Formats: sequence, structure tokens, C-alpha cells
Amino acid sequence: MVQSRVVVILGSESDAEFAAPIKQLLDKFGIRNEFRVASAHKDSEQLIRIIAEYEKLDEGIVYITIAGMSNALSGFVDFKTRHPVIACPHLEEKFGLVDVYSSLRMPRGVVPLVTLSPESAALAAAKILGERNKEFVEKIRRFQEEISAKNKQADGRLRSA
Repeated sequence: MVQSRVVVILGSESDAEFAAPIKQLLDKFGIRNEFRVASAHKDSEQLIRIIAEYEKLDEGIVYITIAGMSNALSGFVDFKTRHPVIACPHLEEKFGLVDVYSSLRMPRGVVPLVTLSPESAALAAAKILGERNKEFVEKIRRFQEEISAKNKQADGRLRSA
């Protein structure tokens, strides 16, 4: 079986609460995950060392990057790795609509995927890893069935009200 993991890189420790749903869903799917803290702006050398650690491994890896404000983290990680990167920027209410552009507008050759929901980032990572590990596919299918069942129940409650 192909070894797989999701590496979540936070721009700072203050992003940990925002990232918590990622861990919850990945744990539910049984996907190995690791959380790291490194800033592209404040300590790029440490970030390079972290990425280099994972580049040596022969396994399926998906990175999820979480950074607010000017999101250099996602583009930096993406350009330094051969693995998929999912940017999940932690947007602040005051400048969120402006800050999201730093995740969406990347230079040529830099292609992190972007989602604003931590749970969606975890699900996307699971689907990517599921291409190589069919065990994850069934867990994703069950998760989607749970969501569908809740919607059907809500529909029934509203129709009978």
C-alpha cells in the first residue's frame, strides 16, 4: 500500500484554531497528518528545510497551507515541491476580500489550489490521495452519504412543517 500523508503548514501558531477542522476530518478518514509552523516571510530558511524533509520521502503527500494577510506561504511551498498544494487562507474580516487575491493571483508556474473552508481543504486532500489509495475513497463516499442523508432529513422536516 502506498504511504500517504497530509502536511499542514501554518503561517503562525495563531492559525491553529482555524485549521482544527482539517485535523478532525483527516483523522476521521484515517489519513496521517502533520501540522507544522513556518512563515515564508519571517523564516523562509526553516520553511525550505521542512519542505526538503518531505521531498525525500517516497510517498503520496498533499500540503495544505494556511496563512492570512499576504499569502506568500502557499506559492512558496508550491514552487518548492512536486506535490499538490491546497491554499486555505485564513482571511480576516476587515481585509479578507483584499487578502484573498494573494492566494488567487500566482505567477506563472505556481499553482496552489485554493479553498476558503478548512474542511473543504481536508476533503480535497483526501480525494487527491484517494487516487493512489482506494481505502480513502470508501471513507470519502461514506462521508458524502452522511451529508446527503442530513439534507434529505432537513428536506423532510421542512416539507412536513
